[in-house]
Amino acid sequence: MTDFAIGLSGIGAMFILMILRTPVGMAMLAVGFVGTWVLSGGRAANALFLTETFSAVSNYSLTVIPLFILMGNIASVAGFSKGLYDAAFAWVGRMPGGLASASILGCASFSAVSGSSVATAVTIGKVALPEMKRFGYSSSLATGAVAAGGTLGFLIPPSTGFVIYAILTEQSIGQLFMAGILPGLLLTGLFIFTVLIVTLRDPAAGPRGPRMPFGERVAATLRALPLILVIIVSIGGIYLGVFTPVEAAGIGAGLVVMMALFTGKLTLRSATLALSDTVRTTAMLYLIIIGASVLNPFLALTDLPGTLGEAMTSLGLGPYGVLLLIVLAYLVLGTFMDGLAMLVVTIPIFFPIVVGMGFDPIWFGVIAVVMIEMGMITPPVGMNVFVVKGIAQDVPMSTIFRGVLPFWLAMGLGLLLMVLFPQTALLIPQAMFG
Repeated sequence: MTDFAIGLSGIGAMFILMILRTPVGMAMLAVGFVGTWVLSGGRAANALFLTETFSAVSNYSLTVIPLFILMGNIASVAGFSKGLYDAAFAWVGRMPGGLASASILGCASFSAVSGSSVATAVTIGKVALPEMKRFGYSSSLATGAVAAGGTLGFLIPPSTGFVIYAILTEQSIGQLFMAGILPGLLLTGLFIFTVLIVTLRDPAAGPRGPRMPFGERVAATLRALPLILVIIVSIGGIYLGVFTPVEAAGIGAGLVVMMALFTGKLTLRSATLALSDTVRTTAMLYLIIIGASVLNPFLALTDLPGTLGEAMTSLGLGPYGVLLLIVLAYLVLGTFMDGLAMLVVTIPIFFPIVVGMGFDPIWFGVIAVVMIEMGMITPPVGMNVFVVKGIAQDVPMSTIFRGVLPFWLAMGLGLLLMVLFPQTALLIPQAMFG
């Protein structure tokens, strides 16, 4: 069996392990270790396991992950997310489908302290779905808006997806964070536009909310202002070069904890819940990074990425034709794989191909994350759909998928615009880093 065939067999074995519900990190770790053993012997496999595991977990940049996760969890258990939703509702609630638009704005705002699409969908969904049900919104629009809005947590900084992409490709976390801002705003705008189109076609799907006096709007905004200031300080500090992403994460988490203590919204029980969830999520992400660190050298030994790159180039499709093939591959993978699994499995294979074609690695990071976002609401897996189903248990899964379809199409339009106009992702990083 050739090295290339061993590489393909390893990828196939990894997919089988995932189908059997083996954790993603363990599946990659097992395939990388056994594959290296087969190709280079037990001594090399053991050395790879020890060195890559240590170098992965001791990476200072990874400190961003637990700090930003803690910041989002504290904000969630302290109830700060409701302030963001109420502020959004105060300004857009009177529009057709205003509650759905407020949900999307709430998701976009909470994404800037969460970094996780699942956490964003759960946190805002618990606040928004009961309100939309009370005002008579259609189940498909309500659940679709929350499921789609939650995906912004994977794109708007601080994004765990960007952190893992940066580690896998040795790119700048700061540049990737900044690259996600304009695409995140673009998708937020497209989602709100989608709500308007849906409600114009069927006004009963999203009735207008009550008119709110200007003074109440200002009051709602002021209640959300402390968390908004945390977002501005942490993300703005990175943009201005005042501190690094790791320092921004530490400052943001510290400010949110102090706010929660000062307002009396952080109890011993809620603090324990936030900390335990932070530890579980961080451990899961670290295991994935360790698995990817062991898998990637195995793939390099088999020359799988190089061979696939040559095969794609030989088709004569040109750079954008190859990019289209990669996009189609993500669409297919999104039907049965979870977002993080897609990221860590595909980036080691696709990244060398994309860079070899002359595409900007920061720009491709945004494209990959948007494609993974689409996978989060693509049947039959659609992680965010299952999350929303857990909140709205009386809504059939088919109704939720029907509700996310217009938003999925809006994401496709956003992806097309990012491909046609790369500056959408590159404008802010280039302005910062020259």
